[in-house]
Amino acid sequence: MSHSAECPECAAKVTLPDDAVVGEIVQCAECGVELEAVSQDPWKFARAPEEEEDWGE
Repeated sequence: MSHSAECPECAAKVTLPDDAVVGEIVQCAECGVELEAVSQDPWKFARAPEEEEDWGE
């Protein structure tokens, strides 16, 4: 059984795989934003943190 939650950006239904875990990153099919699963009961999303450039440091 797959899980789903609402995208906090556009309110679209975003589906998670059966083996999803908190911290998993998924992309909203409607608006394209990357989301991080932050809660499992019930499933909730937040915008995924932006990756910062390390510039070889």
